[in-house]
Amino acid sequence: MTILLDNIIQHLHHANEMHEHTLKVDLTDALRELQDWQTKRLLATHQDLWESKRFRPAMTFFIDELYGPKDFSQRDQELARVVPKMAKIIPKQALESLEAALRLNSLSLELDIALTEQLDGKTISRETYAMAYCKCENQAQREEQIVLLERLGVDLADVVKIKGISTLLMLSRKPARMAGVESLHQFLESGYKSFKKLGNVDDFIQPIVSRERALKNALFEQKRPNPLPEFKA
Repeated sequence: MTILLDNIIQHLHHANEMHEHTLKVDLTDALRELQDWQTKRLLATHQDLWESKRFRPAMTFFIDELYGPKDFSQRDQELARVVPKMAKIIPKQALESLEAALRLNSLSLELDIALTEQLDGKTISRETYAMAYCKCENQAQREEQIVLLERLGVDLADVVKIKGISTLLMLSRKPARMAGVESLHQFLESGYKSFKKLGNVDDFIQPIVSRERALKNALFEQKRPNPLPEFKA
Protein backbone atom coordinates (compact mmCIF):
# COMPACT_ATOMS: atom_id res chain seq x y z
CA MET A 1 0.00 0.00 0.00
CA THR A 2 2.88 2.37 0.80
CA ILE A 3 4.35 1.95 -2.68
CA LEU A 4 0.92 2.57 -4.20
CA LEU A 5 0.49 5.82 -2.26
CA ASP A 6 4.05 6.89 -3.09
CA ASN A 7 3.29 6.38 -6.78
CA ILE A 8 0.16 8.50 -6.46
CA ILE A 9 2.18 11.32 -4.88
CA GLN A 10 4.80 11.05 -7.62
CA HIS A 11 2.18 11.32 -10.38
CA LEU A 12 0.57 14.32 -8.69
CA HIS A 13 3.91 16.11 -8.30
CA HIS A 14 4.82 15.45 -11.91
CA ALA A 15 1.49 16.81 -13.13
CA ASN A 16 1.90 19.90 -10.94
CA GLU A 17 5.37 20.58 -12.38
CA MET A 18 3.95 20.39 -15.89
CA HIS A 19 1.06 22.72 -15.02
CA GLU A 20 3.60 25.24 -13.71
CA HIS A 21 5.69 24.86 -16.87
CA THR A 22 2.61 25.44 -19.03
CA LEU A 23 1.82 28.67 -17.19
CA LYS A 24 5.45 29.81 -17.25
CA VAL A 25 5.78 29.49 -21.03
CA ASP A 26 2.21 30.68 -21.70
CA LEU A 27 1.01 27.47 -23.35
CA THR A 28 -2.34 27.14 -21.57
CA ASP A 29 -4.61 28.32 -24.39
CA ALA A 30 -2.71 26.39 -27.08
CA LEU A 31 -2.76 23.27 -24.90
CA ARG A 32 -6.52 23.49 -24.36
CA GLU A 33 -7.02 23.93 -28.10
CA LEU A 34 -4.96 20.81 -28.79
CA GLN A 35 -6.85 18.78 -26.18
CA ASP A 36 -10.19 19.89 -27.60
CA TRP A 37 -9.05 18.85 -31.11
CA GLN A 38 -7.83 15.50 -29.80
CA THR A 39 -11.17 14.85 -28.09
CA LYS A 40 -12.97 15.36 -31.40
CA ARG A 41 -10.45 13.09 -33.11
CA LEU A 42 -11.03 10.43 -30.47
CA LEU A 43 -14.78 10.60 -30.98
CA ALA A 44 -14.34 10.35 -34.76
CA THR A 45 -12.07 7.31 -34.47
CA HIS A 46 -14.45 5.56 -32.07
CA GLN A 47 -17.76 6.91 -33.35
CA ASP A 48 -19.38 3.47 -33.18
CA LEU A 49 -18.57 3.18 -29.47
CA TRP A 50 -19.76 6.73 -28.80
CA GLU A 51 -23.07 6.07 -30.51
CA SER A 52 -23.61 2.81 -28.61
CA LYS A 53 -26.00 3.06 -25.66
CA ARG A 54 -23.95 0.37 -23.94
CA PHE A 55 -20.57 2.07 -24.35
CA ARG A 56 -21.53 5.78 -24.19
CA PRO A 57 -21.14 6.10 -20.37
CA ALA A 58 -17.62 4.62 -20.43
CA MET A 59 -16.65 6.80 -23.41
CA THR A 60 -17.97 9.85 -21.58
CA PHE A 61 -15.93 8.94 -18.50
CA PHE A 62 -12.72 8.60 -20.53
CA ILE A 63 -13.31 11.92 -22.27
CA ASP A 64 -14.36 13.88 -19.18
CA GLU A 65 -11.82 12.42 -16.74
CA LEU A 66 -8.83 11.50 -18.91
CA TYR A 67 -8.64 13.05 -22.36
CA GLY A 68 -10.75 16.17 -22.57
CA PRO A 69 -9.60 19.79 -22.14
CA LYS A 70 -10.30 19.76 -18.42
CA ASP A 71 -8.06 21.38 -15.81
CA PHE A 72 -7.24 18.77 -13.17
CA SER A 73 -4.82 20.98 -11.19
CA GLN A 74 -7.30 21.80 -8.41
CA ARG A 75 -8.24 18.14 -8.00
CA ASP A 76 -4.59 17.15 -7.94
CA GLN A 77 -3.77 19.73 -5.25
CA GLU A 78 -6.61 18.40 -3.10
CA LEU A 79 -5.42 14.83 -3.51
CA ALA A 80 -1.78 15.67 -2.73
CA ARG A 81 -2.83 17.06 0.66
CA VAL A 82 -4.72 13.97 1.75
CA VAL A 83 -2.85 11.01 0.23
CA PRO A 84 -2.06 9.43 3.66
CA LYS A 85 -5.79 9.34 4.48
CA MET A 86 -6.77 7.55 1.29
CA ALA A 87 -5.93 4.04 2.48
CA LYS A 88 -8.39 4.46 5.38
CA ILE A 89 -11.28 5.52 3.17
CA ILE A 90 -10.83 3.93 -0.27
CA PRO A 91 -10.51 0.17 -1.06
CA LYS A 92 -7.11 -0.90 -2.40
CA GLN A 93 -8.53 -1.91 -5.79
CA ALA A 94 -10.09 1.53 -6.15
CA LEU A 95 -6.78 3.16 -5.24
CA GLU A 96 -5.07 1.05 -7.90
CA SER A 97 -7.55 2.42 -10.43
CA LEU A 98 -6.82 5.94 -9.22
CA GLU A 99 -3.07 5.37 -9.51
CA ALA A 100 -3.45 4.15 -13.09
CA ALA A 101 -5.68 7.12 -13.93
CA LEU A 102 -3.26 9.64 -12.42
CA ARG A 103 -0.32 8.11 -14.26
CA LEU A 104 -2.33 8.21 -17.47
CA ASN A 105 -3.31 11.85 -16.78
CA SER A 106 0.29 12.78 -16.03
CA LEU A 107 1.71 11.04 -19.09
CA SER A 108 -1.02 12.39 -21.38
CA LEU A 109 -0.33 15.93 -20.16
CA GLU A 110 3.38 15.44 -20.81
CA LEU A 111 2.68 14.19 -24.34
CA ASP A 112 0.20 17.00 -25.00
CA ILE A 113 2.70 19.66 -23.93
CA ALA A 114 5.39 18.16 -26.18
CA LEU A 115 2.97 18.11 -29.10
CA THR A 116 1.82 21.69 -28.43
CA GLU A 117 5.43 22.85 -28.43
CA GLN A 118 6.08 21.07 -31.73
CA LEU A 119 3.02 22.72 -33.28
CA ASP A 120 4.58 26.05 -32.29
CA GLY A 121 1.49 28.13 -32.90
CA LYS A 122 0.42 26.47 -36.14
CA THR A 123 -3.29 25.99 -36.74
CA ILE A 124 -4.17 22.41 -35.82
CA SER A 125 -5.19 20.28 -38.76
CA ARG A 126 -4.77 16.65 -39.75
CA GLU A 127 -1.52 17.52 -41.54
CA THR A 128 0.06 19.78 -38.89
CA TYR A 129 -0.95 17.35 -36.14
CA ALA A 130 0.56 14.36 -37.96
CA MET A 131 3.85 16.20 -38.56
CA ALA A 132 4.11 17.44 -34.96
CA TYR A 133 3.18 14.01 -33.58
CA CYS A 134 5.96 12.35 -35.55
CA LYS A 135 8.55 15.00 -34.63
CA CYS A 136 8.02 14.31 -30.92
CA GLU A 137 9.82 10.96 -31.36
CA ASN A 138 8.20 9.51 -28.24
CA GLN A 139 7.01 6.12 -29.47
CA ALA A 140 7.73 4.41 -26.14
CA GLN A 141 5.67 6.92 -24.16
CA ARG A 142 2.81 6.70 -26.67
CA GLU A 143 2.77 2.93 -26.29
CA GLU A 144 2.78 3.29 -22.51
CA GLN A 145 -0.22 5.62 -22.81
CA ILE A 146 -2.16 2.92 -24.65
CA VAL A 147 -1.10 0.23 -22.18
CA LEU A 148 -2.18 2.43 -19.26
CA LEU A 149 -5.55 3.03 -20.91
CA GLU A 150 -6.07 -0.71 -21.23
CA ARG A 151 -4.98 -1.30 -17.63
CA LEU A 152 -7.31 1.40 -16.31
CA GLY A 153 -10.27 -0.07 -18.14
CA VAL A 154 -9.58 -3.51 -16.67
CA ASP A 155 -9.00 -2.03 -13.19
CA LEU A 156 -12.30 -0.15 -13.24
CA ALA A 157 -14.10 -3.28 -14.39
CA ASP A 158 -12.60 -5.10 -11.38
CA VAL A 159 -13.65 -2.32 -9.00
CA VAL A 160 -17.25 -2.68 -10.17
CA LYS A 161 -17.12 -6.34 -9.13
CA ILE A 162 -16.10 -5.59 -5.52
CA LYS A 163 -18.84 -6.90 -3.25
CA GLY A 164 -20.77 -4.03 -1.74
CA ILE A 165 -18.84 -1.34 -3.62
CA SER A 166 -22.01 0.56 -4.52
CA THR A 167 -23.04 0.79 -0.85
CA LEU A 168 -19.48 1.62 0.20
CA LEU A 169 -19.25 4.50 -2.27
CA MET A 170 -22.61 5.83 -1.14
CA LEU A 171 -21.75 5.63 2.56
CA SER A 172 -18.29 7.14 2.06
CA ARG A 173 -19.51 10.35 0.39
CA LYS A 174 -19.73 12.35 3.63
CA PRO A 175 -16.48 10.96 5.15
CA ALA A 176 -14.70 11.68 1.86
CA ARG A 177 -15.99 15.26 1.88
CA MET A 178 -14.95 15.76 5.51
CA ALA A 179 -11.52 14.28 4.80
CA GLY A 180 -11.00 16.60 1.84
CA VAL A 181 -11.04 13.87 -0.81
CA GLU A 182 -14.40 14.69 -2.35
CA SER A 183 -12.88 15.05 -5.84
CA LEU A 184 -11.29 11.62 -5.49
CA HIS A 185 -14.60 10.14 -4.42
CA GLN A 186 -16.39 11.78 -7.34
CA PHE A 187 -13.84 10.33 -9.75
CA LEU A 188 -14.30 6.81 -8.36
CA GLU A 189 -18.10 7.07 -8.24
CA SER A 190 -18.16 8.39 -11.81
CA GLY A 191 -15.98 5.48 -12.93
CA TYR A 192 -18.20 3.01 -11.11
CA LYS A 193 -21.42 4.35 -12.64
CA SER A 194 -19.83 4.36 -16.11
CA PHE A 195 -18.64 0.77 -15.96
CA LYS A 196 -21.26 -1.01 -13.83
CA LYS A 197 -23.47 -1.91 -16.83
CA LEU A 198 -20.67 -2.32 -19.34
CA GLY A 199 -20.56 -6.12 -19.25
CA ASN A 200 -17.41 -7.66 -20.74
CA VAL A 201 -14.90 -4.80 -20.57
CA ASP A 202 -12.86 -6.26 -23.45
CA ASP A 203 -15.73 -5.50 -25.82
CA PHE A 204 -15.09 -1.82 -25.05
CA ILE A 205 -11.37 -1.61 -24.34
CA GLN A 206 -9.92 -3.82 -27.07
CA PRO A 207 -11.36 -1.87 -30.03
CA ILE A 208 -9.96 1.33 -28.52
CA VAL A 209 -6.55 -0.19 -27.83
CA SER A 210 -6.21 -1.80 -31.26
CA ARG A 211 -7.33 1.32 -33.14
CA GLU A 212 -5.17 3.70 -31.10
CA ARG A 213 -2.13 1.45 -31.50
CA ALA A 214 -2.67 1.15 -35.24
CA LEU A 215 -3.06 4.93 -35.53
CA LYS A 216 0.08 5.54 -33.46
CA ASN A 217 2.14 3.17 -35.61
CA ALA A 218 0.84 4.68 -38.86
CA LEU A 219 1.64 8.22 -37.69
CA PHE A 220 5.19 7.38 -36.64
CA GLU A 221 5.76 5.48 -39.88
CA GLN A 222 4.46 8.58 -41.73
CA LYS A 223 2.10 6.45 -43.78
CA ARG A 224 0.13 8.01 -46.59
CA PRO A 225 -2.66 8.81 -46.95
CA ASN A 226 -2.88 10.56 -43.58
CA PRO A 227 -4.28 7.95 -41.12
CA LEU A 228 -6.12 10.54 -39.01
CA PRO A 229 -9.90 10.50 -39.50
CA GLU A 230 -11.74 13.29 -41.28
CA PHE A 231 -13.92 15.26 -38.87
CA LYS A 232 -15.25 18.74 -38.27
CA ALA A 233 -12.89 20.53 -35.88
